[in-house]
Formats: sequence, C-alpha cells, structure tokens
Amino acid sequence: MKITIVASRSINSQKSLKELTEMYAEYIVPEKHADVIIALGGDGFMLSTLHQYKGDGVPVYGMRRGTVGFLMNRYDNENLIQRLKESQITTLHPLKMLATTTHGHHYEALAINEVSLLRQTRQSSRIGISINGQDKISQLVGDGVMIATPGGSTAYNLSAHGPVLPLGSDILALTPISPFRPRRWKGAIIPSDAHIKFSIKDCDKRPVSATADNFEVRDVDSVEVFEDRTVALRLLFDPEHRLEDRIINEQFII
Repeated sequence: MKITIVASRSINSQKSLKELTEMYAEYIVPEKHADVIIALGGDGFMLSTLHQYKGDGVPVYGMRRGTVGFLMNRYDNENLIQRLKESQITTLHPLKMLATTTHGHHYEALAINEVSLLRQTRQSSRIGISINGQDKISQLVGDGVMIATPGGSTAYNLSAHGPVLPLGSDILALTPISPFRPRRWKGAIIPSDAHIKFSIKDCDKRPVSATADNFEVRDVDSVEVFEDRTVALRLLFDPEHRLEDRIINEQFII
C-alpha cells in the first residue's frame, strides 16, 4: 500500500501530518505513485483535495481534523494501513457548470456538492428555470436557487430546506433559496441525467453570481448544469462509518 498524505493549514492537521509521516514513512511515496491519498482536515479541505486529484482516479481517504467532517473518517493514528485495506469505496459524479457572464465570457467548473446562484445586491434575483429545454418556472424571485448532488444534499441544500438524497439514487435536488415568488414552490427532485438551464432576468439591475463548490463567477447571464459522468471521484470510508449510512442518519437528527 503506497500512500500520500496531504493536510489543511490548521494546527491539528499539521500536527497529525507530522505524526503520520513519522509513523508510516515506509509507505509514503510521491502523489503520482500513490494508491491512496490521505486527506487531513474538514469537509472544505476534502472538497479541495477531490478537485485537485479528480483527474488521477486515485481514491481519497479523509480523516477529520477540522470543524466539519461529514466526508471524513474518524482520526486515529493506529492501524492506518489495515483501515485502508478494509475501507469501502463510494463513487461520486460531480456536476458541470457552464456559466456565461453579461460580458460574454464563458466559464466551466465542476461541483461535488452543489451549483448555487445567489443575488449580489440588496435586490432579489429573478431567475428563469428550464429542464431539458422545457420552461418550468418563468421567473423565480428570491435570494437564488441551487442544484445539489446526493453527496451534497446534506450541506447547503439541507440548510435551505432541500431534501436529503440517498447515494446511488440517480436524482438531484433543485432547491430555491428564500423564495418570494412562486410563493408555494418548495423545489423539485429531478433525474440526474437532466440538463438544467438558469436564465437571469434583469441581470444588469439585479446581478447574480454562480458558484460551483468554491469556484465563483459573478454577473452571470445564464448558467447550464448537468451531471458529468465522465468524471468519477472515489472516496474511501471505514465499513462502520459509510457515507450512505450518514446520509440516512442525517434525516433523523431532531
């Protein structure tokens, strides 16, 4: 088992990095030769790590050293190699965001958790929504809207009162953010192979930004989102702490 260890800048992460590097020096290799990437930090660092190594196909095993660790395993410096051998793989497919700005610039980005559109000023955003070329909402008035993956459904999506989605369900959550009109629309669950397009109304007067995880584009005119099946992200979890189980348990927290 050949491993590479990466860590966030936090004190706990750096301390653990030094500790594990000394304990498992014989297994550590340059990242291009690694069988597994060990990520020390919180969920934010895990997302950054997945983005960094998304083209390599190397699975990532996270250990919690940050404040939020939904995507992380518990930290323990003992029996690390055995834990890696016994871990189970969860495969995630990210969303691809294609954003066009009011100035005609085009941007692409991948989102593991969600793509979110948010108003940039005090005025509410006005966003048209179409799915597979069919108009569904001519004008959503509010703070914004997001499209979340099952893996990201327990993050920002859940705080916006969106549904928690099981992994492997092949669905996405389309969730409004503080909607004002249509007043009774609470969002939708759509197939993962759907192609979603957001069109910004009055974008000069009511500017909107689009964010794919931590990549933001401001002053967007239109945004297209779809699942990118060509990219497969592999996460490793301890058998007793599977991501699938955590997603189920999250729905029973009162």
